[in-house]
Amino acid sequence: MGIVKAKVKANINFGKIEKKWQKRWEENKVFHAKEESKKKKFYSLEMFPYPSASGLHMGHALNYTIGDIFARFKRMQGFNVIHPMGYDALGLPAENAAIKAGIHPEKYTKVSMKNFTSQLKSLGFSYDWSRAVNTSDPEYYKWDQWIFLKMLESGLAYQKESAVNWCSECKTVLANEQVVDGACWRHEKTKVEIKYLKQWFFKTTEYADELLDKIDGLNWPERTKQMQKHWIGKSYGAEIDFETNGQKFSVFTTRPDTIYGVTFVVFSPYHRDVEKFVTKEQKKEFDKFMKRINSVSEKDASLLEKEGVFTGSYAINPVNNEKVPIYLGNFVVSDYGSGMVMAVPAHDKRDFEFAKKYGLKIKVVIDPVDFELNENKITEAYVGQGTLINSGEFNGISNEKAKDLIVEYLSKKKIGRKSTQFRLKDWGVSRQRYWGTPIPIVYCKKCGAVPVPEKELPVKLPKKVIFGKGNPLLTNEKWISVKCPRCGGNGKRETDTMDTFVNSSWYFLRYCDSNNEKEIFDKKKVSHWSPVDMYVGGAEHACMHLIYSRFYVKFLRDLGLIDFDEPALRLFHQGMLHAEGGEKMSKSKGNGPDPIGTCKKYGVDSLRLFLVSVTSPDKDFEWSENGIDGSSRLLKRIYEFFIHVKIGQNSESLNFEMNKAIKSIGENIENFEYRKATIKLREIFELMIKEEKVQRGVLEDFLKILNPFCPHITEELWEKLGNKEFISLSSWPQFQNLKMNESKKEDLNLKIIDTASKIIHKFEEKGQKIKKVYFYFVPLEFNKVNKEKLMEGLGKEVFIYSVQDKDKYDPEGKSKKARLGMPGIWFE
Repeated sequence: MGIVKAKVKANINFGKIEKKWQKRWEENKVFHAKEESKKKKFYSLEMFPYPSASGLHMGHALNYTIGDIFARFKRMQGFNVIHPMGYDALGLPAENAAIKAGIHPEKYTKVSMKNFTSQLKSLGFSYDWSRAVNTSDPEYYKWDQWIFLKMLESGLAYQKESAVNWCSECKTVLANEQVVDGACWRHEKTKVEIKYLKQWFFKTTEYADELLDKIDGLNWPERTKQMQKHWIGKSYGAEIDFETNGQKFSVFTTRPDTIYGVTFVVFSPYHRDVEKFVTKEQKKEFDKFMKRINSVSEKDASLLEKEGVFTGSYAINPVNNEKVPIYLGNFVVSDYGSGMVMAVPAHDKRDFEFAKKYGLKIKVVIDPVDFELNENKITEAYVGQGTLINSGEFNGISNEKAKDLIVEYLSKKKIGRKSTQFRLKDWGVSRQRYWGTPIPIVYCKKCGAVPVPEKELPVKLPKKVIFGKGNPLLTNEKWISVKCPRCGGNGKRETDTMDTFVNSSWYFLRYCDSNNEKEIFDKKKVSHWSPVDMYVGGAEHACMHLIYSRFYVKFLRDLGLIDFDEPALRLFHQGMLHAEGGEKMSKSKGNGPDPIGTCKKYGVDSLRLFLVSVTSPDKDFEWSENGIDGSSRLLKRIYEFFIHVKIGQNSESLNFEMNKAIKSIGENIENFEYRKATIKLREIFELMIKEEKVQRGVLEDFLKILNPFCPHITEELWEKLGNKEFISLSSWPQFQNLKMNESKKEDLNLKIIDTASKIIHKFEEKGQKIKKVYFYFVPLEFNKVNKEKLMEGLGKEVFIYSVQDKDKYDPEGKSKKARLGMPGIWFE
């Protein structure tokens, strides 16, 4: 046996092959999904991109390659696969481009989408482009507005005052992304202020319990599920009514057992009523503190060193009437509980640090039993279990038991109550920006906030606006001034637009019926395709998009539009691709390879193969020019082999190994173990090239199991074998429970031949010629080995020994490596 050597080197033009098959796929609508198919459906989806002007980056290529391999595999398994693509086209980047370059966001977005689509198609992804969605199209955001009206009708959309970032120079609200080091991104010397404006909210908390309870049933990454649980953050405890200057305010705590140990109360600096508690004497200190705090976001402030300021006011502890000081603290966020906490420094680490810093009283109310806590000498908070002390009638009771007893006491006295709180807060969807979905509300002095009638949707964005002077929508008075839908009097449109996460919270449903102009979607079509069976995207979306989409699905279910509870049955997060040297890829740094340029140099299939060959697709890895060059060389070898291969009977061992590969590679793809699959593909190819002839069925099976990874070259070689249909629509090879001919001795001989062949091939690739092979067998297998078979299979001089043979030739002690099923081996 020997390697097939071509007399004439085959000429392969990757680019020509790619264009040929991409054109044929599109002309024949190979990837168009149809509801009338009798096959079982499979919905494969990757998170849709924002179409930036710079086009695809290598991270996109990785994400979409991972998803495309899976979709192609499922199609070959016999599923009716829907695999759509579209654009999350509204948002801040397009508006920024309009301001910086004087390009209207609509024009910017259309040009970007055209470029993006061309690039995506050039990478050969198996998308059904007939279902594409564009969230900036009024025919799409019309249904965002329709959902808003339905939420309004259901009491899930409402207005309230909320803290926002305000730039006095721009005279507009800034998104968190527009605040850089506490300053406006456009005016670096202008510090951002906190203002309170009336904003629209969606009541996500209405579904908090279900969002939390259903997490464990999701086939999603465990880390993502834990992040969502933390984000929703259900806490059991009590609300306790404190009083100051005759005014009551409620504080939520999960530790009612420590109420007698409260020595101060801390408010969030962002609390709406905070200035009411600041005395004249403390106003100067308060202003200095707020100036420092306002230079960073609330989220970031909570991560800094614990800092606060005394307000000058005191609160009354309702259980013992003790007077305790009221502080502001940067570690209290305004949207947790009531935005204020009771502080028990003896039994809370954070409170202890704060009390020590500001010289505040520390009072012990839990006795550890095993040792004594001295309030004056305590060096750290005691957070363990014990019995209550200094707690009035509850002294001597275990602190765990006291929790319920104290809550009962508070309830009877009407100074507190049992309470459940969530970290999850209602979703503020108002954005004071242009390039978003207009909120369908008209304000009338007589009627208040009036919803725009459904028949008048969509409320379209006006094209004539001025950028760079606050909210651009405020510059078009003609668009703003309208008649009140209710009374016919003069009214004004809402000039806020919706958060762009609104657009992406249900797009996967619109794909099922994207061209429907009469309704949001056909319920039967959505029921047929949904939910998503496999969703691929970044882990950074765990606590925004992936929670908001779950909320939307539950709301639309309750409207009777869909009949399922979750958007995606299974979720996969891809890893991050870094530049060579480990630096994060960035177009601005110019350290990331351009996927289109890379494909022109090495070929699309080479890129696809390389991206999933380096490591598991959920792990981070570095780009390697040598790596993709190696993938390209391998595909050239495969192409050349198929051009010159002689078709005929091959060894039984190759059939056996191919059969095992069909099973293992299928399992690898199903479990996103793509690297393992590519290793097995290389191994099978190395076995094939050792054969004088290879059966047509084996050649076809190899192309099929390679196809999801390298669709273009496999289509070309499939056609060259004489096949008329597309390999992309062929069936995944069937695994056969094969038994080898001859006695069971042959199994061992073939296994040894295959293992030794691989090692010999590696040696000889490096220029080391192997002439002799020595095998060392355990006694149970020594008599089962056929020396002649081994010599015939390897084409080398073979020597066999039992490990117990005292006269064996074993210069490197390889006999010690022998085990049942595999001998020790030495090569010379």
